[in-house]
Amino acid sequence: MPRRSRQNRFGDGIHPVAESSGTATSIYSVQDYFSMLSHWLGLEGEAERARMAVRRQIRDRRDVEGTGETLVAMRLSDHHTGLAGRLLLDFSKPGGQTLPMNRLKVGAPVVISDWDDPADEGVPGVVSRRKHNHLQVATEQWPSGDQFRIDLSPDETTRRRQLAAMSKAETANKRTGQLRDALLGFRPLRFESANSETHPAKPISFLSELNPPQQDAVRFALSAKDTAILHGPPGTGKTTTLAEVIYQAVARGDRVLACAPSNTAVDNLLEKLVAIMPNVLRVGHPARVFESLRGHTLDELVDADPATDVIREMRRELEQLMREASRKPRGKDGYRNRGQLYAEAGQLRGQIRSFERSIIQGVLDSADVVCTTTTIDDDLFGSRQFDLVVVDEACQCTQPSIWQAVLRADRILFAGDHFQLPPTVLSDQAAADGMRDSLMQHLIEREGENVFRRLVVQYRMNETIMNFSSQTFYDGSLIADASVKSHRLCDIAAVAETPLTSEPIEFIDTAGAEFDEQLEPDGQSKMNPKEANLIVKLVRELLDSGVDASQIAVIAPYAAQVRLLRSRLELPEIEIDTVDGFQGREKEVVLLTMVRSNDRGEIGFLADTRRTNVAMTRAKRKMVMVGDSSTLGGHPFYAAMLDYFESQQAYRSVWSYDCP
Repeated sequence: MPRRSRQNRFGDGIHPVAESSGTATSIYSVQDYFSMLSHWLGLEGEAERARMAVRRQIRDRRDVEGTGETLVAMRLSDHHTGLAGRLLLDFSKPGGQTLPMNRLKVGAPVVISDWDDPADEGVPGVVSRRKHNHLQVATEQWPSGDQFRIDLSPDETTRRRQLAAMSKAETANKRTGQLRDALLGFRPLRFESANSETHPAKPISFLSELNPPQQDAVRFALSAKDTAILHGPPGTGKTTTLAEVIYQAVARGDRVLACAPSNTAVDNLLEKLVAIMPNVLRVGHPARVFESLRGHTLDELVDADPATDVIREMRRELEQLMREASRKPRGKDGYRNRGQLYAEAGQLRGQIRSFERSIIQGVLDSADVVCTTTTIDDDLFGSRQFDLVVVDEACQCTQPSIWQAVLRADRILFAGDHFQLPPTVLSDQAAADGMRDSLMQHLIEREGENVFRRLVVQYRMNETIMNFSSQTFYDGSLIADASVKSHRLCDIAAVAETPLTSEPIEFIDTAGAEFDEQLEPDGQSKMNPKEANLIVKLVRELLDSGVDASQIAVIAPYAAQVRLLRSRLELPEIEIDTVDGFQGREKEVVLLTMVRSNDRGEIGFLADTRRTNVAMTRAKRKMVMVGDSSTLGGHPFYAAMLDYFESQQAYRSVWSYDCP
């Protein structure tokens, strides 16, 4: 019998998720499962296209930029030639103005069009760099116009690849079919026994200095015959531990594919790997890769291959042939000679492509570890299989996005934290049906401790900052390492000891002070101007105490509040962002503005408490939260949180602050 009964809605019926208790138990079919995923992808595609269609119709600058998915009235300020001959176009506002809050992050697909011509369909590109006052886009062709509009674009290529992978996975047999069935609960998960006489556990010589839970997680991951999970709560060294697993796997002869849902997550893992291993390859658009890591990209390694010199010479020969063929034919044999030149050029093109493919495949074959996003380029990888596939930040992967990686795996390791941000899903219907639940989350809920090891020693937060999250999300299991357990903001050199810098946490309650939330003018996002005023005051106080601006972060759950604060705190060194934008980051001091303050007790998506967990655990030495207890306290999670602040004598009333 199943241990738990978890259900997802599927269409008009109920779609239960398979459960197991030591033996494989299935209560739905493989066909139903993949039909559900295809349905979700269809809903998500419709939502993306509808959003872009609405944006394209909006001509008012404030309205369209308020979505966070579009920048308008952008001017081409500079251009360069990038890797593989791509155009790198720098866009900025007139006068170098700070760009509005936006979701156009590095690696995001975009469309560049003429802002003055609504009919211009634009050219596709990829964001390759972003600063507070300019955006760089890599593209294959020049856009037309004097002022430009840059829109976040629906990623139809990714969706097509996911559908193709799901179709293959649904009908797969042999090893892929076995792994699919283990992931979905149709087969029991298998592990090497540490006490097996036939397969005794081999001692591991760890490369990194790992604590005992990290070492146990490495051993557990290497013992999995099908799948395992490395659960990494905030600050527990997940990436370091994952890099050790990969190192040990390669040492025993495995070829490894390391994936993550975002380019940033891939590059964070890549940084760890290149420091400890020689043959690590980064596959993907070079514009999406950290500049410091581009020497490990396929493009640069191919370009550095000695055989590429031959290709360059062949290209020069091809250009000469094409110039000769383009001349006006003369004499009775003119057209025949032109045809011969074109034929020769065609043969030369084929030879160039063949040589390029050979070099590319050689670079791929020589790599012990290949790093890429979960949107795998099947044309490039061909039929390659890997002994171990690692998916980092797996809880931010939708279930449809996982199957490209599964198809190439003999074994698969998931890493992440299902108590932090879930996958981004635009379709409300797909989200309600379960698309925000990752496969990693389902595995943990179904298999429990049989499938995962949790890292419990954290190296980021003061113990008082850590404890509420530990108790609420992690069964009280987290332990603050001695190096961070008691560290305070005032322990930093040049920071004065004041009431604000000496205590690790603080909740400033705005209840009864008319700090009312507002809807952003001409927008749908919420803001709280009086909370913003208080945040500005606190930032000034921190700066006056000697805290460096680069050590401060301000986090808000709503984009409108972020925009408001950026306009009032014109200090580029201070990071001001949404919770989603700050995932995976940390700062010495974090100020949280919760925004919601109304007499109805409505808290909107603050009800997804995983967001608050992310926000609260970004701080190393000091965390200040500003919010309305009468609005937040109606939710059990926030009521418990307020009790925790009170128990730590960290509750303050806004009346003790002189706020405008």
